Amino acid sequence: MDIFNILSLVGGLALFLFGMQVMGEALEKRAGNQLKNILEKLTSSRFKGFLLGAGVTAIIQSSSATTVMVVGFVNSGIMNLKQAIGIIMGANVGTTITSWILSLSGIESSNVFVSLLKPTSFTPVLALIGIILLMRKKNSKSADTGMILLGFAVLMFGMDAMSAAVSPLRDVPEFQQILTMFSNPILGVLAGAFLTAVIQSSSASVGILQALASTGAVSYGSAIPIIMGQNIGTCVTAMISAVGTNKNAKRTAVVHLAFNLIGTTVWLTVFCIVNAVVDFSFINESASLLGIAVIHTIFNVLCTALLFPFARLLEKIACFIVRDSKVGDSKELLDERLMATPAIALEQCRRLVYKMLERAESGVKKSCAMIREFSDTEMEEVVFSEQEVDKYEDELGTYLVQIGRQNLSEQDSHVVSELLHIVGDIERISDHSVGIVKSAEKIKRKNLKFSDKATEEISVMIEAVEDILDKAKIAFRENDTDMALSVEAMEHVIDHLKHELKKRHIDRLKTGKCSIDQGFIMTDIITSLERISDHCSNVAGCVEEIGRGSLGIHAYAREIVKEPDSEFDKKYQEYKKRYELN
Repeated sequence: MDIFNILSLVGGLALFLFGMQVMGEALEKRAGNQLKNILEKLTSSRFKGFLLGAGVTAIIQSSSATTVMVVGFVNSGIMNLKQAIGIIMGANVGTTITSWILSLSGIESSNVFVSLLKPTSFTPVLALIGIILLMRKKNSKSADTGMILLGFAVLMFGMDAMSAAVSPLRDVPEFQQILTMFSNPILGVLAGAFLTAVIQSSSASVGILQALASTGAVSYGSAIPIIMGQNIGTCVTAMISAVGTNKNAKRTAVVHLAFNLIGTTVWLTVFCIVNAVVDFSFINESASLLGIAVIHTIFNVLCTALLFPFARLLEKIACFIVRDSKVGDSKELLDERLMATPAIALEQCRRLVYKMLERAESGVKKSCAMIREFSDTEMEEVVFSEQEVDKYEDELGTYLVQIGRQNLSEQDSHVVSELLHIVGDIERISDHSVGIVKSAEKIKRKNLKFSDKATEEISVMIEAVEDILDKAKIAFRENDTDMALSVEAMEHVIDHLKHELKKRHIDRLKTGKCSIDQGFIMTDIITSLERISDHCSNVAGCVEEIGRGSLGIHAYAREIVKEPDSEFDKKYQEYKKRYELN
């Protein structure tokens, strides 16, 4: 084996790893929304979690990536440790699909139809289709599909290049002696673990083992311990990912490590004992690509079968190793690990945006209640609530901008933009709640008292604003475009109320029933309430933009507001009658 073979090996390995990464990222992006929907339906059932883990890993071709995502999910509160255990077990089985795909390289047959199954026969066609789809780029899904096909083609070409580069090694005695060393179970496990830890992908390390096996110099006695060690090595990625996370996320990484350590220890011991008694005849035979795929699958299935009933024990082990701290965990985090799956990162953003909206709504209700009865304690709570909303805005804004820098689908990019708008509107709603509180403080400090009529009228507007806030919250939570239209109708009603209240208040000023100080404060309160409704309308507009993807609710409302008996007009008339001033 000369320098050119070594260069070919390095180049083949680079192509193989690059192809795997490109294909995995494109598959993940192409299936992003589906992964999010599957996750939303996830229950506490361990078996469903197992199926989810196996399915997701088979899609993105990396158990390491799946486990890192799970660590991020647990750290962000999307799922709990119990749900994560089933997914981790499933990921170990799902990752075996790669070795089966790579084993197709070993097909040898004179039959034309069988030969067509060999990757070298069909990958050029896939590469051609992939580049056509990528260059056409009519939509992001087409481009993603093209990248999947190109990634697979590059992966298989890299595999062939590695196999061709190492083929001269079959006649090198030193190489065979090195591989014979790995027939020692301990050395084999260590070698497999080290290789996988370095490249941080068990799928890739199995592919490298299959490339070496194509020389015919790798025996099953050497391959089996290496395969077992690869399961331990793949835990390194999750352990690194868990640094800086909360205790449950750390426990998730510990469960992954414990699962693979126990599984490898038990089945390696069983294999060695049985081999000592029975003396397997195939141990010294040359391992084939298909044989490695079979062993890889059987080993992972056996590990899962062994430990699946003892998931609670794994959970207890993790809790024992990572103990509860005396200081409680910090609040829910926007975890950067979720960036690997932008659709799920966006879903987590939506959860926190909803919490932000709830906090802002609570502040508005407390501030409005203080117009009648002021309280210093309640005022402090409203101000604190506004500060919390500001923190949400900073964290969400930064996180959404980071997501926007990822390679997003057109839809996800659109959602990022709309969520940024919503976050800004919610922050302004919270600001206006503080404005109302300050007005309430002036009423208390100056010992002012509104007339019964003025109090009754402002109460109607407050009730309408609380209603629009609730509707906006539902529209956002449920992605309900019909409720978003109701919000727009309510906003028109509140605009009408604002003009009517100001007109009536001016009349009271003219007749001396209201003082100048009362007039200024009343105007400030009415203006703050009306602006809150405007921001609720903006939130609903963004919900409509996300749902429709084109025509915004404001443009939609402007068109249909002119039409009598339209859906918008019916809602407007209903709410106008409900909040009619006496």
